[in-house]
Amino acid sequence: MTDALFASTAVDTLVARDLSVLWHPCTQMHDHETLPMVPVVRGEGAWLVGADGRRYLDAVSSWWTNLFGHAEPRIGAALKDQLDTLEHVIFAGFTHAPALELAEELVRITPPGLERVFLADNGSAAIEVALKMSFHYWLNRGHGEKTRFIALTGSYHGETLGALSVSDVALYRKTYAPLLLTPELAPSPDTYEGEPGESPQDLAARRLAEMRTLLERHAHETCAVIVEPLVQCAGGMRMYHPSYLTGLRALCDEFDVHLIADEIAVGFGRTGTLFACEQAGIAPDFMCLSKGLTGGFLPLSAVLTTQDVYAAFYAEYASGKAFLHSHSYTGNPLACRAATATLKIFRDDPVLERNRALAAHMAARIAPLVDHPHVADVRQTGMIAAIELAADKPSRTPFPAADRRGLRVYRHGLEHGALLRPLGNIVYFMPPYVVTEAEIDFMVDTAIAGIAKAVV
Repeated sequence: MTDALFASTAVDTLVARDLSVLWHPCTQMHDHETLPMVPVVRGEGAWLVGADGRRYLDAVSSWWTNLFGHAEPRIGAALKDQLDTLEHVIFAGFTHAPALELAEELVRITPPGLERVFLADNGSAAIEVALKMSFHYWLNRGHGEKTRFIALTGSYHGETLGALSVSDVALYRKTYAPLLLTPELAPSPDTYEGEPGESPQDLAARRLAEMRTLLERHAHETCAVIVEPLVQCAGGMRMYHPSYLTGLRALCDEFDVHLIADEIAVGFGRTGTLFACEQAGIAPDFMCLSKGLTGGFLPLSAVLTTQDVYAAFYAEYASGKAFLHSHSYTGNPLACRAATATLKIFRDDPVLERNRALAAHMAARIAPLVDHPHVADVRQTGMIAAIELAADKPSRTPFPAADRRGLRVYRHGLEHGALLRPLGNIVYFMPPYVVTEAEIDFMVDTAIAGIAKAVV
């Protein structure tokens, strides 16, 4: 049997076994009757290697989790060391060095005032923690009437029921509406929705005025406003000006509601600063972190909050004020060790400086797409870039969702060695920070060719 035939047989076997037992996320499994499933056997830097030996540039950082490349040796070495000492221990009444070191470092690097760290095991869980903690804070302070939340249109915060409740993704809300809380929705400051000639700052000011109106009506019953700082990722890579966050922080203070910053996708350097909130000079009441926290190695999340929030729960047991939330794998030593190794790379390497150069190169490469007859918008914040496809450029009329134009780009990418997974009609890039300029060129060129096929 030739090597090529052997590889083909091995791939077919893996795919058949997969399709007989597994159910993949965000996937209509029926698609895999024609859409190729890709078995991956290893990762090398910004690349994934398939069972047939083909290589794929991971242009989306495996759902935005991978920061420093697959199989990053420093993170791997830390995990191997931890495996020989402690894999897990109950985190109620027990503690360990990896969790302590991680919490201390997170307090050090996040905006001032975030002094307490609650650990969970994924991004959606972090949002659940923040929502419950905000509500419970007000309850403990004697404001049980505060039971609601304000979110932005186009927002996405996760897929557990609480996180989904403060998300504005039509498909999810339509399907699961009977199970969800109903938030107030404030218009997003998404620059793409601005009036002709309106600057991003002017749009932010207009949206802040609309947020003020909402708070005037609902602050008395509102626990918190929750936002994705600077980039609403899963909602279509919608981007907005930092002045909106600055003004929102002031409004939350004025109306006595919490501000929850969901930095799960945008934290750890994605937007050009370590945390997106830094660009607005603000500190939220709750900051939710996950995805890149462990460099893409293991699931882990963290919710950082203030001493004031912590104090509202600190009381004699009989008071009944303790926070009611737990996960079996809270504070998992392996995940915490991966996270501390990841954060050490930020200390040891000039990550943000290198990212600025890479982001500038990516901006130069995607700039010509502004003139493409089926590109309605090209936008970028740091290491996140997006290209919005449209059936009609002047009116920004989108292609019908049923056309699945983005799927055509995805297929083209796989055929030519790039993992591009568009959000509907939005092609985006969020590569690992180890990507080179040459790899960015390849990534963009592959996407441009895929777009050309998709819009015909």
